[in-house]
Amino acid sequence: MKKLFTILALIALTAGSIGMSSARQPASNKAQAESVAGVFDYYLLALSWSPTFCLTHKDDAQCTGKGYGFVLHGLWPQYAKGGWPESCPPLTRLSAAETSKGLTMYPTKKLLDHEWSKHGTCSGLGAEGYLDNSDQALGAVKIPQALQPFGSTSYYFEAQEIVDLFRKANPGIPEDGIAVVCSGPQLSEVRVCMDRDLQFGVCGKGVKTQCRAGDIRVPPVR
Repeated sequence: MKKLFTILALIALTAGSIGMSSARQPASNKAQAESVAGVFDYYLLALSWSPTFCLTHKDDAQCTGKGYGFVLHGLWPQYAKGGWPESCPPLTRLSAAETSKGLTMYPTKKLLDHEWSKHGTCSGLGAEGYLDNSDQALGAVKIPQALQPFGSTSYYFEAQEIVDLFRKANPGIPEDGIAVVCSGPQLSEVRVCMDRDLQFGVCGKGVKTQCRAGDIRVPPVR
């Protein structure tokens, strides 16, 4: 009898464990909510210093002697509390006309297609609206004279000096509305935060300068 009771108790415990496991599953799924187009707080305009990208992507179409300095990496919808939506349904491809328009802003079709699929779809504006916003955001930021494409000599700045140059050229950018990102000892990107009306604004959680202390190298154009 005692042995029978033990077996029944083990069966009951196993059944209870299975039930608890099933009950926890929906909570896990809920935590991984699907990104929704148009649901975000602000934009991050990412400007990539092309010569640094080309140090490790020499065969990319972007790096075939076009002499690029800063290029549009993307216009990214962001959450104020940190993170961002991505690849929002419905996923659609750019039309030929939209691609043609996008290539007036982005350096390559490969980058354009990637940015539209991952970030543009989450704007909730459709391709035309997203490209219009990208064009407007890009035109709103003046590149400092000291960071215009130059000759065959590298320049060196501290990250804060780059921030100061951009803020001087664009007085509307708040102190916490811009970040500089490095790839090792080289300048990689400058990121400018904008509200949904594409006015300069503060960055959300997690957007910060990511560079080493001291001078960072700004490679010359290719």
